[in-house]
Amino acid sequence: MLEKKSVVIAGGGSTYTAGIVMMLINNQDKFPLKSLKFYDNDFERQKVVADACEIIIKERAPEIEFVATTDPAIAFSDVDFVMAHIRQGGLKMREMDEKIPMKYDVVGQETCGPGGIAYGMRSITGVIELIDYMEEYSPNAWMLNYSNPASIVAEATRVLRPNAKIINICDMPVAIKQGMADIVGLKSGNDIVDRYYGLNHYGWWTEVLDKDGNDLMPQLKEHVKKFGYGPDTSKDDNDNPLLMEQSWVDTFAKVKDIYAVDPDTLPNTYLKYYLYPDYVVKHTDPTHTRANEVMENREKNVFSECRNITKKGTAQDTTLEAGEHAEFIVQLAGALAYNTHERMLLIVENNGAIANVDDDAMVEVPCIVSKRGYEPLAMGKIPTFQKGMIEQQVSVEKLVVQAYIEKSYQKLWKALTLSATVPSAEVAKLVLDDLQEANKDYWPELS
Repeated sequence: MLEKKSVVIAGGGSTYTAGIVMMLINNQDKFPLKSLKFYDNDFERQKVVADACEIIIKERAPEIEFVATTDPAIAFSDVDFVMAHIRQGGLKMREMDEKIPMKYDVVGQETCGPGGIAYGMRSITGVIELIDYMEEYSPNAWMLNYSNPASIVAEATRVLRPNAKIINICDMPVAIKQGMADIVGLKSGNDIVDRYYGLNHYGWWTEVLDKDGNDLMPQLKEHVKKFGYGPDTSKDDNDNPLLMEQSWVDTFAKVKDIYAVDPDTLPNTYLKYYLYPDYVVKHTDPTHTRANEVMENREKNVFSECRNITKKGTAQDTTLEAGEHAEFIVQLAGALAYNTHERMLLIVENNGAIANVDDDAMVEVPCIVSKRGYEPLAMGKIPTFQKGMIEQQVSVEKLVVQAYIEKSYQKLWKALTLSATVPSAEVAKLVLDDLQEANKDYWPELS
């Protein structure tokens, strides 16, 4: 029988939290829980989600002890895992991250370009605080961090807390692999064995096999060349939950143009922001960005359903469900806890995994996960095109972390200037000055 574990979800008020709870409940045979805690510094927001999740747990897994708190001593004591997905500044600051660059015809996106840099400068403080809580109250615990922007956060933790037991992860490759599985007729992205290299939101697949070793790349490339990762538009059965919002429809379709740049690989969707920034700006409404879509759709729907559960006093027939985001984090926790040797894409210090990229770059590569932690797999040398792009973006991320630590305006200006999404140093400075003013309550005071 598997030993029961205790988990705290840091970011208890997130729209993703209920999905993680549902996935945890559904996988009690693989990852049994003794206790589950929520932690958030926003009491009212967390309460909406926590009240509903308490009902869900009582109905479906009453043996799990449940606590929701804003007290870090209560939240982080006696836990085995911290599942962190915090958003410093909330969706209102995300909206600023996206809309301020758009004023200057620059990509406005949550994790890419100036918006991602602004978000990173906020996130570092919050994630480091969570690590310190974990190390004070549960020093043997692992932190599984989903907090964005993952590459900047990973670089910050590498520099500021080099010995911390933290693994930085992202569910975008998981979602893309599920899309690949749909294209080739497999049931799940878990049925795919892949080779992939890059940075978070910035990578390429070089091999996609099924578990019998059959090469799926030719079929996938033929599809992507015509439709990107979107559905075959010549067919009628195009119900794909990943593509419900128009921005995601466009993103998955645009992959065919990203793929055209390097037909030897299959790309991460987020590369559109770096390879086609002019297209993204042209096709983005500067008054209604992705943050507004999230507020109007996912946030509205999740919070409405949570309030509905609380009002009715039951979660029977609830529309809340677990998704790829939750499945990945539960698989990772299970591998660390029970030595299952899962093969998973993680964001880790390079140390030779990509042979011709600096060892101290935080790269995203397949790893074997067990009780020992994670062991990156060697991806070998990569082509000049990808190497150049990666080195440029790694330099951006390092400059952001240096700017945070040194409180350096100059280094943050350099980071924005170096980003492939920004056309010039002049534009970078205009964007930076506006972002600095908007983030005066969150960033270190720069000089």
